[in-house]
Amino acid sequence: MAIRVISTFAAIALAATALSAPAALAKPAGGAAAVKMIDTDNDGTVDMKEIEAVASATFDRLEKDADGTLDAKELKGRLSKAGVKQADPDNDGTLDKKEYLAAVAERFKAADPDNDGTLDAKELNSKAGKALLALIK
Repeated sequence: MAIRVISTFAAIALAATALSAPAALAKPAGGAAAVKMIDTDNDGTVDMKEIEAVASATFDRLEKDADGTLDAKELKGRLSKAGVKQADPDNDGTLDKKEYLAAVAERFKAADPDNDGTLDAKELNSKAGKALLALIK
């Protein structure tokens, strides 16, 4: 009986600990977390070169059928239908890496209102910054 009571108590304590975990762990990465993950030169900001490296890796990871392009299915909602159309100058319904990186560059520029060529956590938390992060996640 004593073992059962201790086991029950341990289970309750474990459950309470799990439920009290910080809510931040459940939230998607924000601007500061994104800077930390992307900022390879550790200057507290991300530049186009750092974003492009992540975007290139994202393209490679998403491109499942080895045709060199991303279709709407492979993009998994990262771009709307209109966004794909806008980023697809050859109108073939897919994005090759050059087109994808051009869309990333466009979003980077929109997220950089001070035109300093870098994005800090505040800029990445903006609507434009979140759109950029959604494209490269």
